[in-house]
Amino acid sequence: MPLTAEQLAALRKDYSERGLRRAELNADPIVQFQAWLHEAHETQLLEPNAMILATVDHAGHPWTRTVLLKICDFRGFSFFTNYTGAKAKHLDHEPRAALTFWWGALERQVNITGRVEKVSAAESDTYFASRPVGSRIGAWASQQSSVLANREELEARFAEVRAKYPTDEIPRPESWGGYRLVPSTVEFWQGRRSRLHDRFRYTRELPDRWRIDRLSP
Repeated sequence: MPLTAEQLAALRKDYSERGLRRAELNADPIVQFQAWLHEAHETQLLEPNAMILATVDHAGHPWTRTVLLKICDFRGFSFFTNYTGAKAKHLDHEPRAALTFWWGALERQVNITGRVEKVSAAESDTYFASRPVGSRIGAWASQQSSVLANREELEARFAEVRAKYPTDEIPRPESWGGYRLVPSTVEFWQGRRSRLHDRFRYTRELPDRWRIDRLSP
């Protein structure tokens, strides 16, 4: 049975784990994010590096999907995908995008906006080589976002690639690689009681300088 409007309205939690104070924040949002990600990992959350990626298509329609963060450093937030899939086409048309991380057990959320660029071929090669063999074969077998007649078609492509590359020496397809979102804003959200949440937004003012503002919940 579907949930009623009353049941949905009753699905609320009064967050109370902790607060967030300005004095606790690092001046660099990447350093602050890495600290929160480390805590999410130590809490043993399921795939703490999972993030919602929001893009806009040619018609101006927004799209979201979950991808995995694979590199986070001073340059930004990187993920890897097929360069011919839907999200890649969106980013080719409109390189501005947004990311959201949700760590429910910690009552935390991080929202990030910025411009997306491709990572270098060398970085894509390095990450591709670190993937399990099956994932590397899958990158060749999947024509991401294209229509499949059935599951058997996909599995047949996988078998063909495995036959072509019988050893574990599998090169990276040119149509597969990484993107990096270079942040312009990073917002840290910490749940609090009575919906009086703590929100702090970093806004980039210079390449190495950020303004921090507390936002009303």
